[in-house]
Amino acid sequence: MKIRPLHDRVIVKRVEEEQVSRGGIIIPDTAKEKPIKGKVVAAGPGRRLDNGEVRALTVKEGDVVLFSKYGGTDVKIDGEDHLILREDDILGIVD
Repeated sequence: MKIRPLHDRVIVKRVEEEQVSRGGIIIPDTAKEKPIKGKVVAAGPGRRLDNGEVRALTVKEGDVVLFSKYGGTDVKIDGEDHLILREDDILGIVD
């Protein structure tokens, strides 16, 4: 299935965090939180302004981003978990 996001929405695939802490402690699945970092796999054309112009998105495909913990909608695409978010829910781009 192929999905193309509309307006100022992006599709993000979550990046799994390490399963071992810095001190070497293994974190069990029940104690893990959902990652707030992911890779943009698709981006819409941009937000339509009141005057009719389209403002392009700041993020693009391939960017690794940080997003708000409870933002977006979880979806399954080809059996894999993805997240659809508005650009406003993205906190920053990881360099």
